[in-house]
Amino acid sequence: MAYYQNIFTQVQVRPLEPEHGIPVSSNDRVGRPFNSYLFGLLGNSQVGPIYIGYVAALSMVCGLIAFEIIGLNMWASVNWDPVQFARQLPWLALEPPLPKYGLKVLPPLNEGGWWLIAGFFLTASILLWWVHLYRRARALGLGTHVPWAFASAIWLYLVLGFIRPLMMGSWSEAVPFGIFPHLDWTAAFSLRYGNLFYNPFHMLSITFLYGSTLLFAMHGGTILACSRYGADREIDQIVDRGTATERAALFWRWTMGFNATMESIHRWAWWFAVLTTLTGGIGILLTGTVVDNWYLWAVKHGVAPSYPQVYGPIVDPAHLAPGMKP
Repeated sequence: MAYYQNIFTQVQVRPLEPEHGIPVSSNDRVGRPFNSYLFGLLGNSQVGPIYIGYVAALSMVCGLIAFEIIGLNMWASVNWDPVQFARQLPWLALEPPLPKYGLKVLPPLNEGGWWLIAGFFLTASILLWWVHLYRRARALGLGTHVPWAFASAIWLYLVLGFIRPLMMGSWSEAVPFGIFPHLDWTAAFSLRYGNLFYNPFHMLSITFLYGSTLLFAMHGGTILACSRYGADREIDQIVDRGTATERAALFWRWTMGFNATMESIHRWAWWFAVLTTLTGGIGILLTGTVVDNWYLWAVKHGVAPSYPQVYGPIVDPAHLAPGMKP
């Protein structure tokens, strides 16, 4: 029993003949299957074969083109110095076009044109991969829960880089490609529109985000705690008494008075995860298009208190007369 008291999967099942998969409509898998001990510590030890297909191949090509454009532009920004490229990589960025170009189809390459080209290929790669997921699920006779969950994340991506900039009338409203520049954009975006924390859809998104971690931790912890009783064999467990499934149900019924089922916990977790990016995208889309200041919106609707004016009225510098600007 001590083998189960750790975070790794200790029992590695290795069939004499590798599993090649059930016959499906597109059975052209590639790669000679082999077993990996390291992979077996974290999951199934068998690696390959894999189905690629023309849709996934095209998706990977588009993704590689976007990756190369972004990477080479970042490298060029440090004068092609490999040491500085490696040193400053987290701070490097490929910025969207300047505000003066609005929604111009192709501004100068070094002033946002490369960002548009990279964004086109990255978006094509992501959408093609969605098609690949959907086609594989249908070919195997599965439900399409995975591609639709992925679509929720794609929705947020499209809102940030395509839909909202279109509604705002400028590509400059989009997010730059880069690690810290992306985080800087998020902080500046929140400050510019009166603190995004007062955005109700942002509140919902964070609720579902934290709720997802809680639900996955509860479910994952429960299954691991019951693994000595065979909790990974969920279907067989449901119809037997004294099993891991029944013990798990008793644990939560005794501690919370209510328990999810082996199916419903997955539905709960799926919806919480999907709603994180779905509501987040709605909140971003409303910012600047419908609501200009979320703090003032929150005060107006009784969500946030109206703080007293200690230093007198604060005037937005953008609204001052030309001669009065600092």
